[in-house]
Amino acid sequence: MDKQQMTEKATETLRPFETQNIMESIQNLTLHEIFTNPVVLVIVLGFLFFGVYKRSTAILLTLFFIVSMIVIMRYLMPAPGENLSISALVPFIAGGVTVGGVIIYFSMIKS
Repeated sequence: MDKQQMTEKATETLRPFETQNIMESIQNLTLHEIFTNPVVLVIVLGFLFFGVYKRSTAILLTLFFIVSMIVIMRYLMPAPGENLSISALVPFIAGGVTVGGVIIYFSMIKS
């Protein structure tokens, strides 16, 4: 194989991982599809078990952050082709401030 063919093959292989394709996939997923995926369930349950077993605040806050970002991206990001309006930006900012506030409270203030 010459370099041109290898480049074309690599481009076709990595095309599904472009940012636009990933965002479209995430926006079209439902929470039911995300949380019924066995890989996601095993990872979430593993983190939850490890965080509770070790009583690790950092692990539990990371799990909270991941689940919160899934919910925020699913419900607050505009559909493909739509612009992000001010009315859609307010819940996004409120969700981000809430998640940040919880993480700051448990990692810095309560400890």
